[in-house]
Amino acid sequence: MTIVVTGGAGFIGSAIVRHLILELDEAVVNVDKMTYAGSVASTAAVQDDERYAFEQVDICDRTAIECVFEKYRPKAVLHLAAESHVDRSIDRPADFIQTNIVGAYTLLEATRNHLETHPAEDFRFVHVSTDEVFGALGDDGLFSEQSPYRPNSPYSASKAASDHLARAWFHTYGVPTIVTNCSNNYGPFQYPEKLIPVTVLNALNGKPLPIYGDGANVRDWLFVEDHARALAVILRDGRVGESYNIGGTNERSNLCLVKEICAVLDDLLPDSPHAPHESLIQFVPDRPGHDLRYAIDSSKVERELGWKPSHTLTSGLRNTVEWYLAHTEWCAQVLGGEITTGRQGTI
Repeated sequence: MTIVVTGGAGFIGSAIVRHLILELDEAVVNVDKMTYAGSVASTAAVQDDERYAFEQVDICDRTAIECVFEKYRPKAVLHLAAESHVDRSIDRPADFIQTNIVGAYTLLEATRNHLETHPAEDFRFVHVSTDEVFGALGDDGLFSEQSPYRPNSPYSASKAASDHLARAWFHTYGVPTIVTNCSNNYGPFQYPEKLIPVTVLNALNGKPLPIYGDGANVRDWLFVEDHARALAVILRDGRVGESYNIGGTNERSNLCLVKEICAVLDDLLPDSPHAPHESLIQFVPDRPGHDLRYAIDSSKVERELGWKPSHTLTSGLRNTVEWYLAHTEWCAQVLGGEITTGRQGTI
């Protein structure tokens, strides 16, 4: 029996595809539209594996999705396909409404139809979401599964809506959904528009390292391979109808994080003409609606399912920086030859 992973050519999606096949010996069909953020290189490690299949399908295409279900008769769905960059959502919110809300609805309806035709007692639909749906925290406290939804960006609002759809399809139609909300992911194969890869690649080329506002915004950082392990455990043992928060227990302000990256680069590239790389930091106007702090309480998934992150930010960050330094050609390829990105979402 096959597991459908939507968005499996993306950053987190490809990590779970690799984990399911290489570590857990599962059969996977990767359903991906192949937008700008998708890369076949992300799944190169399993490309020729008989347990891997790829279908280039838009999750908003109901007919195509139903054909995938009929062809593979999956035992589970891990839904990760989404537009995910907050700055892009400020410039082009319609793309986020379409993929993140309409796409989730379409996939849930296709799943409901599939289960009516092919009942499966142990079927699971895991909807992967973000801690950004909860809005902003103050200086203290953590987001729990009981935290109210208070999204402040078009991206987080679209993900909040899809979370509610997953919950409603469970309570109304009996679709066996589980919702997960994770903190900021980082690691290999992340599209070079997010903070960590932008910082590494700009520093490598002596370009400014942009810090929004005063850099005091705090995030909890989760290594992507730890997230993949958590999703696999939740898929296997999580309770349907429940939600689970997944965090790395690694809080840093944006300014502190960028300084840590610079310190790693100084150590790895002592002869760089741009060292000390911290001198490249440049403060820029803040993002509209920029939440001050996110932090996740992962005690539920730790207590009930036995998962804990295995990477500290120190170990994971060095691993990540080393990966980007070794894969500048991949970065240039996915960006069309340009390995730095301009800022978006300034209104």
